[in-house]
Amino acid sequence: MKYDFDTVIDRRNTDSLKWNVEENVLPMWVADMDFRTAPEIISSLEQRLSHGIFGYTDIPGRWYNAYISWWKNRHGFEMKKEWLMFCTGVIPCISSSVRKLTSPGDKVIIQTPVYNIFFNSILNNGRTVFENKLKYENGKYEIDFNDLEKKLSDPKASLMILCNPHNPVGKIWSKDELERIGCLCKKYCVTVLSDEIHCDITDPGEEYIPFASVNETCRNISVTAIAPTKAFNIAGLQTACISVPNEELRKKVNRAINTDEVAEPNAFAVEAAVAAFENGGEWLDELRDYLFYNKVTVREFLTKYLPSIKLVDSSATYLLWLDCTQVCSDSKLFAQDMRDKTGLYLSAGSSYGENGKNFLRMNIACPNKTVREGLKRLKNYMEDYYERD
Repeated sequence: MKYDFDTVIDRRNTDSLKWNVEENVLPMWVADMDFRTAPEIISSLEQRLSHGIFGYTDIPGRWYNAYISWWKNRHGFEMKKEWLMFCTGVIPCISSSVRKLTSPGDKVIIQTPVYNIFFNSILNNGRTVFENKLKYENGKYEIDFNDLEKKLSDPKASLMILCNPHNPVGKIWSKDELERIGCLCKKYCVTVLSDEIHCDITDPGEEYIPFASVNETCRNISVTAIAPTKAFNIAGLQTACISVPNEELRKKVNRAINTDEVAEPNAFAVEAAVAAFENGGEWLDELRDYLFYNKVTVREFLTKYLPSIKLVDSSATYLLWLDCTQVCSDSKLFAQDMRDKTGLYLSAGSSYGENGKNFLRMNIACPNKTVREGLKRLKNYMEDYYERD
């Protein structure tokens, strides 16, 4: 490999949210990576830093071009410049859009188990969470379209937040599934807000489909939030993009993010995004290979040593969804006890919806050595757990 993903980097005492834990704790929870970002991004930021003046920053043409070229070349979807708006993050985009595109008391549809902050963006704004629970059968997740249509037909349902690819189950939605979602949402006049922040973190040979690329219907009813932050580990730079093809919908979203003052970049946000999309492709490809290597490590370990814990099949994200149904009835208590006894810090599946109560989420975006240490702690915990049981 050209790039180094094996070196363990000490992130303690760096004000890292992930690593602000006790000395014996191994955090494999929140979704950021323990790899340095692409050297090409660091070099670009160093050049910007050396200038020494960090005033208010405008959005240059090369920022638009970087997004347009990346999505055209990587994902086969050509966006137009006028569709794109800068935002400080995907979650600010979601929260602002919830406020502008819905009314207090409206119902916002999410497909649980799903990224826990979706709940916050809905509830904190006085809207109601409306769960279209994913069906889990034979170790795989599918959309319950009968239930989805029932939810969409509710007159109070006005927005659906789609997670594409899906976090935490790692599912890449097919074109047919996305088309059915678009058709149903149009039928019931429901806007789709598609969170596609994980789109570039797919298994080698796998490709996601942008919701807005499916057909004209999907384009006209959707707001898409995209960013280089997950794929290149630069979330702390607060840089994202919103793509809205429909002009009237775009005006509403533009007003939303400007009203909330989340539409202006810091001095490094533009440089990081441009460098990622213009020069980070090779680094990203090697990262995807390495993450898949880590996934295989986990799968083989569980199969050999912990067959009672099942790795849910996935094709995207670096977040593994562990089915602990055979050993766990309350993932919150299970995860806390595991942390207390071994220091292994995983996310409780119940955080992502009630139907995640038998699951844990594991972040494997770290050196393989760290993954193996996490698995060792998991094995030790389960051996003790069985003895106590």
